[in-house]
Amino acid sequence: MKDLEFEQKRTLTRLEAADQLAALAAALRHGGRAELELGPGKLTLHIPDELRSEVEVEVGDGQIELEIELKWSTAPAGEAGAAAGDDAD
Repeated sequence: MKDLEFEQKRTLTRLEAADQLAALAAALRHGGRAELELGPGKLTLHIPDELRSEVEVEVGDGQIELEIELKWSTAPAGEAGAAAGDDAD
């Protein structure tokens, strides 16, 4: 069971999508605590120095789907290495 799940689906202009990705990139670049504007609210996350990524592109049914997934452990820094080894992706 997940502790928290947030999902947002909406239509964006290309510039709005670029702004959202730029804000995420800035948060990743600075690390630590990141605040992301998502529609009417903010999402605050702690982003560690290392994380795992997955990029997936699907083409079909007249659409292109691009997914960028970032994962990191919520365990304290000393335990993060052990937790990462337990992940059987």
